[in-house]
Amino acid sequence: MTLLLENISLTIGDVLLVKSFTISIEAGEIVTLMGPSGCGKSSLLAYIAGDLSPPMYGNGHVTLDGVDLVYLPAEQRHVGRLFQDDLLFPHLTVGENLLFGVPRGSLSKRQHLVSEALASAQLEGFEDRDPGTLSSGQRARVALFRALMAKPKAMLLDEPFSKLDAELRHSVRNYVFAHLRERQIPTLLVTHDREDAPAGGRVFRISNKGDMILA
Repeated sequence: MTLLLENISLTIGDVLLVKSFTISIEAGEIVTLMGPSGCGKSSLLAYIAGDLSPPMYGNGHVTLDGVDLVYLPAEQRHVGRLFQDDLLFPHLTVGENLLFGVPRGSLSKRQHLVSEALASAQLEGFEDRDPGTLSSGQRARVALFRALMAKPKAMLLDEPFSKLDAELRHSVRNYVFAHLRERQIPTLLVTHDREDAPAGGRVFRISNKGDMILA
């Protein structure tokens, strides 16, 4: 599984945010993207996910598993996302939040997948818990597994660790990376903190002029 960003450029209004670039992200690889605020990092993730349509906002090809995604609706792209906020639904239980990510099918099988996910997240017995009663680390794990249960073929991480304290940030980051690598999911991480970049992984920086530079 490979996520290929080919000849991608990004424009918002009359402003060129990102000049044309090409990056190939292999299965299980986590590539980090950095840059100053407002340079287009999050907008680039939105373009990949299908929230910004070509050619109004961008140009180039987003290819996943050999399929060009740029004219597919977001729900058909099989691209998962994690954000700064965990975005758990407050009116649903933990189990119902996870169930939301499971594709349609037999309810008993879907509930079994939820139980398996909670066990993997070390949250056995939390099905009926209110998400508001969870710690930040527990909420981060639920958000991760909700995204993974949709069986994404690629993952986009938009500063998902930025609101965690230093100790928790380290443990959650390692937890997330381990599960993405285990599932061989190509991943693009946007962050302001160089420490978020996995050791030995490629790091790119968007300059003020929109150039994509290998840091």
